[in-house]
Amino acid sequence: MKLGFSTGAKRWSVLVAIALFMGSCSEPADIPPVAETAEPAPPVAVLPDAAELTEGLVRLNGKATAEITVGSRVITVELDGDKAPITAGNFVDLAQKGVYDGTIFHRVVDSPEPFVAQGGDPQSKDPNVPNAQLGTGGYVDEATGAPREIPLEIATEDSDEIVYGTTLPDAQIQSAPVLKHQKGAIAMARSGVNTASSQFYITLADVPFLDGSYAVFGYVTDGIDVVDDIQLGDVISSVTITSGADNLVVPES
Repeated sequence: MKLGFSTGAKRWSVLVAIALFMGSCSEPADIPPVAETAEPAPPVAVLPDAAELTEGLVRLNGKATAEITVGSRVITVELDGDKAPITAGNFVDLAQKGVYDGTIFHRVVDSPEPFVAQGGDPQSKDPNVPNAQLGTGGYVDEATGAPREIPLEIATEDSDEIVYGTTLPDAQIQSAPVLKHQKGAIAMARSGVNTASSQFYITLADVPFLDGSYAVFGYVTDGIDVVDDIQLGDVISSVTITSGADNLVVPES
């Protein structure tokens, strides 16, 4: 299943029509006023169980810094394990395993407007894999042969609890995410809500319509000019964790 998301913003406009009725201001004496029928309350969304979704997954307790080397140029990223511990922890763990070394940016959308540069598909290390197949791969544990998938993870401004396993719109949560899709955000690509694995993207502009639906887990702090210059097929020479690696918590097997 291809990891990704729509390249266009869905813009919804709501037209409110107000009808004005002129008539008598009193009801006939022998007919009681008609009581207004209350609108039924919308059903309350039941959030997925966070403990169940995150059991057995690595996590980052705190911040970490990663250097993503594209060719010979470096992008420095601060990873936020406070607001996205599972997503940031997954990235740190895969970086330390060398999963990203030698992969390419297989999707770069910079026109008609700047959007994202996406990479991290392990299949892209193999030049024999057809380009059309890139974007469908994820990390598979060499020891167990099992694929790793992590849940959607979004911290909101109005709660100390992180939302897992659902988008904010689907959960009927009006609060904005803490980590937003501003230019230079790094976030996880996915197909279903809990299918993120190794593929990530870096935003080439502010793309707020993705907020609440995809998991941002850090921001570029240096090298945004390198991000702007990313081209389709550019090789990620390495991803190195330069600080905060000791904040990674790996569950016992």
